[in-house]
Amino acid sequence: MQALELKVPPPAVAVLIAAGMWLIADLPPMVVLPQFLRTLTALPLAVAGVAMTIAGALSFRRARTTINPMQPQAAAALVRSGVYRLSRNPMYLGLLLVLLAWTAFLSTLWAALGPLVYVLYINRFQIAPEERVLSAKFGASYAEYKASVRQWL
Repeated sequence: MQALELKVPPPAVAVLIAAGMWLIADLPPMVVLPQFLRTLTALPLAVAGVAMTIAGALSFRRARTTINPMQPQAAAALVRSGVYRLSRNPMYLGLLLVLLAWTAFLSTLWAALGPLVYVLYINRFQIAPEERVLSAKFGASYAEYKASVRQWL
């Protein structure tokens, strides 16, 4: 399965999973919630997710390091400031929050599989290989960072 490591951009993974969630949204059992309640739940999650993703990207830009998740070996700096003090993967966390918002909006139990699939895929095929590269590149500094900041939240 190493063939999938660092091959699919995480935003593309999230979009594909969101599409799959939409396709299975009409399968029973449905959780029938009023549109107002679905929106009230989904909107803050989506806003938080977009904000987290943008904050992570801006932190990378400020540090003048690559934002390309497919090439962690091109990292010029270990970013530990901003939202990276809260999560080692704030951009992936942001995408997860958007998928959770989409789950709430779709209002179906089957859609809840989407965020789970996203986390499993990203952990295995994106985060694990990234962390191997960053450990090799930044050594003890990265080990200290991993010990002090959680992977997701």
